Amino acid sequence: MTAMTAQRAGGLLAEFGAAGVLSVADVQVATRLGRLAGEPDESVLLAVALTVRGTRQGSVVFDLATAAESVAPEGEDREPVAEPAVEPVDLPWPPVAEWVARCARSPLVRDGSGGCPLRMVGPRLWLTRYWKQESIVAEELLRRAADGPSDLDDAALAADLNALFPADLPEDADADQRAAAATVATSRVSVIAGGPGTGKTTTIARMITVLWRQRPELRIALAAPTGKAATRLAEAVHSAREPLTAADQQRLATLSASTLHRLLRRRPGHSSRFVHDRDNRLPYDVVIVDESSMVPLTMMARLVEALPPSARLVLVGDPDQLASVEAGAVLGDLVPGAGEPAPPLRSSVAVLTRVRRYEEGGSTDDLAQLIRAGRSADALAWLESGAEGIVFHRVADDEPVAGAALEALRALAAHERELIAAARSGDAGAALVLLERQRLLCAHRTGPRGVRHWSDVLERWLAADDAALTPRLDGRYAGQPLLVTANDYENELFNGDAGVVVERGDELVAAFRRRGEPVELPLVRLGQVRPMHAMTVHRAQGSQFEAVTVLLPPANSPLATRQTLYTAITRARSNVTVIGSPEAVVTCVERPVARATGLRDRLAGTLT
Repeated sequence: MTAMTAQRAGGLLAEFGAAGVLSVADVQVATRLGRLAGEPDESVLLAVALTVRGTRQGSVVFDLATAAESVAPEGEDREPVAEPAVEPVDLPWPPVAEWVARCARSPLVRDGSGGCPLRMVGPRLWLTRYWKQESIVAEELLRRAADGPSDLDDAALAADLNALFPADLPEDADADQRAAAATVATSRVSVIAGGPGTGKTTTIARMITVLWRQRPELRIALAAPTGKAATRLAEAVHSAREPLTAADQQRLATLSASTLHRLLRRRPGHSSRFVHDRDNRLPYDVVIVDESSMVPLTMMARLVEALPPSARLVLVGDPDQLASVEAGAVLGDLVPGAGEPAPPLRSSVAVLTRVRRYEEGGSTDDLAQLIRAGRSADALAWLESGAEGIVFHRVADDEPVAGAALEALRALAAHERELIAAARSGDAGAALVLLERQRLLCAHRTGPRGVRHWSDVLERWLAADDAALTPRLDGRYAGQPLLVTANDYENELFNGDAGVVVERGDELVAAFRRRGEPVELPLVRLGQVRPMHAMTVHRAQGSQFEAVTVLLPPANSPLATRQTLYTAITRARSNVTVIGSPEAVVTCVERPVARATGLRDRLAGTLT
């Protein structure tokens, strides 16, 4: 917030803006609402601005009682955390009791009725839009949880579960997956939670088969929050094999997957209104949503109100990963990292705990479990132990990357030179395999530990080592990795998809992988793409690479969180290189993201 804007705002808003707590947008919304409602009280307008700020950061509710201890100045890509990344600044916070009373009397809040823009319960404030969305989600989930379907024969169900999830495997290896499929069969709303390698998509394929063997007429939809995730879901379901029969596999191959936006069919000119709503329900009997941790509250509300009352809703995902960039943490509220699900939904939640990615265990998975459990000392010791597949390069937060850490990053340039060679030879398949072999992940977009900086550095290294690496006037060259930054439905490319520029005769084309096979497109047909030598952890969510190099944020960064480190580590199938300070590792593991919502309380019946 600039000094001029802060001065115009005046009073408390100016002080909190000058301290970096409020943005220009927060102040503008609060002052405009104040003018419209005739509310001159600075403390009330401050509460409004802070509620807007919290929603912008991903929270749904703002608690006046804990504001002074939990609010700190914003940094780049600020995410609310359980403990602030920096010490809260000394600001003129209103006395809590008086502050709550003033807000409760305000025409902006009052008793939460009518067209008031905010709702209030005790010391907690919601923007009315998100209050209503939480109410919709809670009511729909509770109604479905209380209404179990009775459309399957119990004996046939038990036989199919035993056939598709054999109980005679060593140590009953498929027990958790079998329990998850049974939960879906007997519930109108169910959650399948699990980390990477636990077999979520395998469970989905067999679960669908269980339903179809008894009810072949069931209309089933597969969906995900992003096009990239939808494509991966469809590919995983289509590739399911034994113990499925050939007929089962053929039926699964008929399924396609779409984004949630495409499933609901966005209304032209609207960002969050869809053709399918409570007055025009979706034409499906089962809707399965993968990567549900990335689904924001607004989209979840639109989805549940568009479902037919008799339909099954299946939410699949990893609640320990980063949440959506928009407000809400629905999957995290349904399956919190610590503790039990909300009581009414307890029987609807199945957690996959057995990691199947590694046949004989894996160092990367062991590290991920330590991070998820919040065991910072053990996670740091594991990083420093030299375990197979794990490399840790110490770099102080206030020092540039140098020494062995810099050489590890230079190795990425050597890998890209292999990619360039394959692209120059016209081998699109080999180039795409190399592209997905390893990835540099950063928490930040900008700054000395950010994507932009290291993308520029890698470009300079490549140009210095290869005199023939001369981009065309459009900036393209054979071997250049590309990142799609917006959905392109015409070309079936989606935000987060990665491709590579390949020589094809005297021309250059862009190669992407579609349904497991390389697809080439003229460069002029591409939509929004940019060169990609590194990507943010958030954008990498849902992807998998053979190896990842993680450039940690400093310990005082707002993005030094457990979810950031966990998500980054679990992008790797085998090898992980971590660059950063021990302090950053410990801080990440000990600081979970703390999105404030009221959904869990609503599901438990303590908030109405």
